[in-house]
Amino acid sequence: MTSLVGPLTKLAVFALVTVLASYVLVATISNAGYGEQQSYRARFTDVAGLVEGDEVRIAGVRVGQVTGIGLAEGRETPVAEVELEVDSDVPLPTGVEATIRYRNLVGQRYIALTEGEGSSGATLDEGDTIPLAQTRPALDLTTLFGGFQPLFQALSPTDVNRLSFEIIQVFQGEAGTVESLLGHVASLSTSLADRDAVIGSLIDNLTTVMGTVAARDEQLSSLVVSLQQFVTGLSEDRQAIFDSLQTIDTLAATTTDFLVQARAPLTADIQALGELAGNLADTGDVVEDFLQLAPTKIDLITRTAVNGSWFNFYVCGASGYVVLPGQTQGSQIPAGGLAAGSEGC
Repeated sequence: MTSLVGPLTKLAVFALVTVLASYVLVATISNAGYGEQQSYRARFTDVAGLVEGDEVRIAGVRVGQVTGIGLAEGRETPVAEVELEVDSDVPLPTGVEATIRYRNLVGQRYIALTEGEGSSGATLDEGDTIPLAQTRPALDLTTLFGGFQPLFQALSPTDVNRLSFEIIQVFQGEAGTVESLLGHVASLSTSLADRDAVIGSLIDNLTTVMGTVAARDEQLSSLVVSLQQFVTGLSEDRQAIFDSLQTIDTLAATTTDFLVQARAPLTADIQALGELAGNLADTGDVVEDFLQLAPTKIDLITRTAVNGSWFNFYVCGASGYVVLPGQTQGSQIPAGGLAAGSEGC
């Protein structure tokens, strides 16, 4: 009995460690929290890409997770409402700001909580809602690049090319005058003045874009870092990628050799098959008669061989002529007949 205490103790310790490791693994995959947590709500104008289970972070440290996403009730315009849980030992000030940020290159996101400028010593109670004024959605790349559209509409390649051509002609003394050059410059200036509204819209859009970029500097920095890590990973695996390409090349070469070797026999087989099909088509009646009579013939042969692995043949009769020496065929003498007295005759 004493000899079993040691192995049983080791088995119990091993089972306990395995269960704890499995629990930590499942909790990590499911983003499950530990300890007591408090529930809050936050309203956003856009929560595209955010899903249940995404992390809630403060200063980069995970303090909770998203537990639900839906539409806020009692509003004329649709507003997204996100339910989130935060560790109870992490109090949230009343002026807390919630921002949706990119977590990685594949589009996963998380909610970052920061202390607002107007925060006081008061904290949020469980179930309180963070209003729209204190939340910001994720960076919209479509809006970022769409701000440059007025720039493309304002520029005229024809006017730019004409102005450059006149400048070259004036300084080379080939043709044209300064008055003509100034006239084209005035025309270009007038065109730009007529598009002052477009230029003003461009400046406003650029201001909005720069403000958006400045407000999302941490997200862009995280994006660049993640991209650098991705490229580094590809660089580290370049040997494996190169080996895979070599294997694919070897497979392609082997397949090509096989097709080259099999092409001639395959061509001959196809031609012979065509000849066979032609012969069958030309003797269709014979083949059809054979197939119709085959069951009857097979049945008769089976009955004949029923006594064993052989066939019984009976000589029922024989006849012939004996040609005597010096006689012609017309004076042949019958040799008589031979009959077998078997039951088959």
